[in-house]
Amino acid sequence: MKKKLFAALMAMVMVLSLAACGGGNNDAGGDSGDSSDGGSGGAAFKIGTIGPLTGDYAIYGKAVANGAKIAVDEINAAGGDIRFEFQSEDDMGDGETSVNAYNNLMDWGMQLLVGPTTTGASIAVAAKAFEERTFMLTPSGSSVDIVIDSNTGANRDNVFQVCFTDPNQGTGSADYIAENYPDAKVAVIYQNDNAYSQGIRDTFVSEAAVKGVNIVDEETFTTDTQTNFSVQLTAVQSAGADLVFLPIYYQPASVILTQANQMGYAPTFFGVDGMDGILTMEGFDPALAEGVMLLTPFSADAEDERTQNFVKTYQAAYGELPNQFAADAYDGVYIVKAALEAAGCTSDMSSTDLCEAVTAVMTSLSVDGLTGQGMTWAEDGQVSKAPMAVVIQDGVYVTP
Repeated sequence: MKKKLFAALMAMVMVLSLAACGGGNNDAGGDSGDSSDGGSGGAAFKIGTIGPLTGDYAIYGKAVANGAKIAVDEINAAGGDIRFEFQSEDDMGDGETSVNAYNNLMDWGMQLLVGPTTTGASIAVAAKAFEERTFMLTPSGSSVDIVIDSNTGANRDNVFQVCFTDPNQGTGSADYIAENYPDAKVAVIYQNDNAYSQGIRDTFVSEAAVKGVNIVDEETFTTDTQTNFSVQLTAVQSAGADLVFLPIYYQPASVILTQANQMGYAPTFFGVDGMDGILTMEGFDPALAEGVMLLTPFSADAEDERTQNFVKTYQAAYGELPNQFAADAYDGVYIVKAALEAAGCTSDMSSTDLCEAVTAVMTSLSVDGLTGQGMTWAEDGQVSKAPMAVVIQDGVYVTP
């Protein structure tokens, strides 16, 4: 009888201990210290990233995971009150897979999400995060449809962006071309089954009309037709285009640059942040990207101390130069840290309580990062920062 009473008492103690440690999926603070690095004090906040670690867009997802990891390691080594436990999930750039990755992270105990990486995946996960009240900060998802429900027009108040939006990129590109290439005959080649490409194209064309940019031709392609651009290139060349705007990712851009070179067609190519990664793409000759211009919030050759320290750390850890996606993710972790500090959060709070607390302070933050000084956020989750034009020279980005 005494043995049964002792066993019952022990069971009650174990239940109470688990409850105190936050054993539920959304209350994961107290059980995360074992895998945290550095720091002192209480348990670590559990943050996750999601992105394509395999597949066609792996350059983006790996950069995001790497950049976030560097920030986590720095923050933990600093030994302050905020520490992080970090986990990254592969979504192969697919929306449905990304939602599954989000669910896996929530099962792990994730409290805050710095992800996903790509626009389509971010749109899919944003709906889930909004419904479940999980704070989400995508480092590189750029569509307005991530932060605003396209069906209802309502803001997803707990979803925010680090990178500037598609409309911002489209408008910024048109303004830059109008100012620096006022007499250019411009053609556009975009992907009409991709939300990122279509969104930038739409705002570019609209702003170009306002600024008097001369668009002489528009050509389009789909995921299934992005291996041969002979028709599109012949059309824009015949239209007399001496500047070709490419609001697309680096994979199809690499094919376009290769085939244009084979044709002897050498206009100025002007891209956006999705082309970041083309210089390190396996099998692509970076000499073909010589003279390509693009808008980006980050350049690895910037001379400020913060950027140079990040570049050195990244190169030492991963053997290559960081791209804009790595920098956005690095900033994303520090933005979350700033929000947690401003809201006075502790790691024993549930993911839903953290979401409400962090969401409430986001619009009052001003954060200096690698990708922008004095970054602020509107109530609709969009970031305010200025894009920067760079040109590829001798295999690196330089400011023109």
